[in-house]
Amino acid sequence: MQLSTHTDYSLRTLIYLALKEGERPVTVQEIARDYAISVNHMAKVAQTLSQLGYVKSLRGRGGGLVLAETPAAISVGALVRETENLKLLECFGPSSSCPIEPGCKLKNVLKKAQKAFLAVLDEYTLEDLIKNDRELENLLYRGEPA
Repeated sequence: MQLSTHTDYSLRTLIYLALKEGERPVTVQEIARDYAISVNHMAKVAQTLSQLGYVKSLRGRGGGLVLAETPAAISVGALVRETENLKLLECFGPSSSCPIEPGCKLKNVLKKAQKAFLAVLDEYTLEDLIKNDRELENLLYRGEPA
């Protein structure tokens, strides 16, 4: 299973904000620069995270993004569920045109695999992803002291 770029960037943004937690709001431009990602992509991610309640967007001079909750309260599994299309096959949706769908075993196998995948992600919070904060800071903040 491959997560979408949007989910990837959402996770990266939350990691970035968690590392900066308590310092100051962070701009979309800073995050985009340090991850070498398009500002337009990052703006869309920030909008999604704001709409989902993971971040607060502060306007005006000195504005930017901050986490809406503590890193310990942000579940990796919940974020993936909210940002990812988890419909692996056509038959996962409300209607299917597959002629073997009523007797197919593949759908149940994939559902079980997906459930296990999400169960593992549910074991982790954003706080778990930043336990090596010094290493991450040294890798991320270009020219900025950690």
